[in-house]
Amino acid sequence: MISSNLQPGPGARLRNGARTWAADWVLTGLLGLGVTLTLQAHTGLSGPALPVTYSLLWLGLGGLLAGTTPTADLVPGRRGPGPANRVTLVRAALTAPLAALVFMAPAADTLLALWVIALAALALLLDGVDGAVARRSGSSTAYGARFDMELDAAMILALALLAWQLTPVGPWVVLIGLMRYIFVLAARPWPWLAAELPPSRRRQAICVLQTVILLLALTPALPAAVAITIALGGLFALTLSFAVDIHWLYRHSTPADGGAQ
Repeated sequence: MISSNLQPGPGARLRNGARTWAADWVLTGLLGLGVTLTLQAHTGLSGPALPVTYSLLWLGLGGLLAGTTPTADLVPGRRGPGPANRVTLVRAALTAPLAALVFMAPAADTLLALWVIALAALALLLDGVDGAVARRSGSSTAYGARFDMELDAAMILALALLAWQLTPVGPWVVLIGLMRYIFVLAARPWPWLAAELPPSRRRQAICVLQTVILLLALTPALPAAVAITIALGGLFALTLSFAVDIHWLYRHSTPADGGAQ
């Protein structure tokens, strides 16, 4: 007699978890595509370029998830990504249309700017939700935290590029989005920069502040001088935050990794 209490083996649970991840990726991708098409229908954009670009970006995200998600995050006591990562996937589906817009090099338009602000503000709101969900559900993982962080960086870069394209703020505003990637690349010649930093509320606050500042700079009808001043303040705060972290990393480095003597 076959017991009805038999549990699926590790291989079956892994396949189930991977399938659930894939299903959630498809569903949230369709959500983002719907948002992209709605955005296009209510702005002056036309043609297939925007939804096609969005789709390519979403396929790229799927490839990254498939290639980087650890086995432990596929089946950590439950199937699939878990509630916190599902919220992060929804955030990604709201961020991807913003990234797709960058490739369209849109002209300044009040309605388009309002759409950008609305989507980014909703994504920012969900950024606070996924952390709370992870803590309440006990589904927090290192990979989920990295996924969340990389998405934050991607959204800030997209907003910085859109601020350059849609506002009087100059191309230097893109440094707000590029600074984190420059820091990561700098760790190649200076390995001590890749050391783990201690948790910091200041760093989290600066990340949120950059998003808010870019949204303010994107506000339609904002005087150019005000937009430039706001963006400069954000860039200064971000530069100072990175300087604090670099100083800490150097002080705690060793000659073996090219750091302090």
